[in-house]
Amino acid sequence: MPIFALNEEIIFPPVRLAEESGILAVGGDLSPERLIEAYRRGIFPWYSEGDPIIWWSPDPRFVLFPDDLYVSKTMRQVLRRNVFRVTCDNDFRGVIEGCREPRRREQGTWITEEMLEAYVRLHELGIAHSVEAWQGDELAGGLYGLSLGKCFFGESMFARADNASKAAFITLVRKLTELGFVIIDCQVYTAHLESLGAVHIDREEYLDVLKEGLQGETLQGSWKDMLP
Repeated sequence: MPIFALNEEIIFPPVRLAEESGILAVGGDLSPERLIEAYRRGIFPWYSEGDPIIWWSPDPRFVLFPDDLYVSKTMRQVLRRNVFRVTCDNDFRGVIEGCREPRRREQGTWITEEMLEAYVRLHELGIAHSVEAWQGDELAGGLYGLSLGKCFFGESMFARADNASKAAFITLVRKLTELGFVIIDCQVYTAHLESLGAVHIDREEYLDVLKEGLQGETLQGSWKDMLP
């Protein structure tokens, strides 16, 4: 399959034309309009510093259905003991900066400065949200992603303390379940998210669930009051 080159027009090729690797297109920009259109079509950007913007739609897709969230005995104890104070949209930039920090056995980061500013713009529009896990006044971990309809698109998570990102994720998923969300898009496999109940589904099934979820009302705006 050819890899499509995007121009200034906000349009994407059909995702069925993606490469086996999941790459669909290159180029374009990270404007809010293009990013929102991409996520609505099951596409997301992922590239490294110095590369052109690369747009992906992998098959299979790694997702979590909210009702399938698995909370281990250890995590139930962590949450019950209030080891972390979990908030929403209190420090979006701090969370995304945390996600940019190099991981063990990794060099650099895929969250370029261009990506950071693009998602900050989406946050300012009330589309992108962060979940923070605090220990005292210290940001111990968290995650960020987009919300469209009844779908949440997770982008990245980080932890500076054991179980911090899991506490943030579990708290978020429980709340989204209450609000009728139908899917958490985890994009690509990680053992961390598999341990919380995420699974692979084929792209066609993902697109069907996405279409259903996008029919719901988007909870646009600040989520600061979402969690007690």
